[in-house]
Amino acid sequence: MENNQAVLPNKSEYQNYMQWAMVALLVYLLICAVGMIGGGFKMAAGGQAKELFAFASNPFAGLVVGIVATALIQSSSTVTSIIVGLVAGGLPVELAVPMVMGANVGTSITNTIVSLGHVRAKEEFKRAFSAATVHDFFNLLSVLIFLPLEIAFGVLEKMGAWFSSLFYGAGDSSIKSLNFVKAATAPVVNTFKQVTHFLGDQIGGITLIILGIVLIFISITIVGKLLKKLMVGKAKNIMHTAIGRGPVSGIASGTLVTILVQSSSTTTSLMVPLAGSGAFKLKDIYPFTLGANIGTCVTAVLAATAVTGNAEAALQIAFIHLTYNILGVLVIFGIPMLRDLPVKAAESLGETAAENKFAALGYILAVFFVVPAVCLGVSSLA
Repeated sequence: MENNQAVLPNKSEYQNYMQWAMVALLVYLLICAVGMIGGGFKMAAGGQAKELFAFASNPFAGLVVGIVATALIQSSSTVTSIIVGLVAGGLPVELAVPMVMGANVGTSITNTIVSLGHVRAKEEFKRAFSAATVHDFFNLLSVLIFLPLEIAFGVLEKMGAWFSSLFYGAGDSSIKSLNFVKAATAPVVNTFKQVTHFLGDQIGGITLIILGIVLIFISITIVGKLLKKLMVGKAKNIMHTAIGRGPVSGIASGTLVTILVQSSSTTTSLMVPLAGSGAFKLKDIYPFTLGANIGTCVTAVLAATAVTGNAEAALQIAFIHLTYNILGVLVIFGIPMLRDLPVKAAESLGETAAENKFAALGYILAVFFVVPAVCLGVSSLA
């Protein structure tokens, strides 16, 4: 009996196994959902994909789409996964690049709102709000640097194409010939296609897109909750041991924690209370925030390996997002004159917000609503 009791898992271990099994199932459904969006978009648009997205033909409009969608959905992983699915269905890559840039900006609204929880204590709020908005300022500075370069030279598009070509090369080394994930998800995607096909190409395609988006919402929401239970304790331990040991360690730990919890919003929100309590300085948390930007790209890259339709372009936009975030860290953090700009701006804003609480609200409205409206105005004049 003692041997049997030693072998059998206890109740908590059994629940742990079941939760991990549920995570695996939901990741599978997430990848299926992205394939559904690509297939549905291709059904609905046919050869008219570019015309359907004429509203985003201006980079400013594309940027607004990414910012607003991510600010509302509260998940850059969700938005970039949807963009990957749309590109697989025919959305031109050049139109999707500003969207993924906007997703970076939109995701930072979460930790900014979290910092408002410290509003009653002046010094605590100053530290927390500064720690939250350093992510905003970094992402905004990254857009200001790379969006003009992308418009002028297509730097990210070319780099993404090169990286995706490595995986979609000729011969048996390509993902196409080894993509067991795509084969595994095909039954689910094809089943949904058959179910919606009787509605006609356009209505059926739109229905398939909506179902895919809903499935993404459900999958990422539940995965996020499960991973918080399974990994947040470990994530906090990693954070405490890594932050303050240097920028490389901070960036690496931020990347790792974000991969574990599948949400840069969760990662950056975790460090806001640490900053508010004074446990860590802003300059210590800053590199950790940059790592969160890199870690959040994993979902889209994973999803892109199993899409139907224009799969190489889907992988290209996923790599563009990853490349954009890595280059942002290398350029902004690597150049001394740029490195401290987000920190100084965040510290200044934190002091202002601590003195006048309405300044914090005004900042949130300006960055996530007024600036997008201005961008739309500019795009309409172009």
